[in-house]
Amino acid sequence: MIHYVKGTVTEKEQGYVVVENSGVGFLVYVPLGDAAYLDYDGPVTLYTSMQVKEDDISLYGFSDRTALKIFEMLITVSGVGAKAAMSILSALTPAELKKAVIAGDIKAISSANGIGKKTAERVVLELRDKIAKLEGIGTTGLSSVIKAMPIAGERAKAVSMLIATGASRADAERAVAAIEDDSLKAGQYFMQAAKTFK
Repeated sequence: MIHYVKGTVTEKEQGYVVVENSGVGFLVYVPLGDAAYLDYDGPVTLYTSMQVKEDDISLYGFSDRTALKIFEMLITVSGVGAKAAMSILSALTPAELKKAVIAGDIKAISSANGIGKKTAERVVLELRDKIAKLEGIGTTGLSSVIKAMPIAGERAKAVSMLIATGASRADAERAVAAIEDDSLKAGQYFMQAAKTFK
């Protein structure tokens, strides 16, 4: 595992830089904001996450450890890979993303290129508790955010039905949001989501 890359920027394009160290050039994908501020021939330290696939090994780099931690949280979200995570971190700074997740701001997260409303909802639902813990916000501080989650229509009705059976709002919302089909009626969402509580 490569924890960080330290060296000189020898190439810079939109979305990546090449950092040379001891005659070896490391291609590192970076958020667009980071790429803009890195200077040619300037010294740089990038904290990295190495992603390994069957046909590819890639380095994703960040100027600070907080951004790296947020990236690694993002790629744990169902349906969010490394490229989608970089797209989100190119549209929002780590501080802006944390604020959007805590506030349930789906619109801000879905402003990232290639990120739809459904994916943004999953980011909020799956990372809200983790980021709240990271920021030192307790369950009490999250209660107003949970009540204001942007689940609407038939899904919202299903959430209410699950709560009536004893599920917590947070668990009910997670279960309903995890259902991929957007064309179901409330009763169908309820039946599918209820299976996760058995």
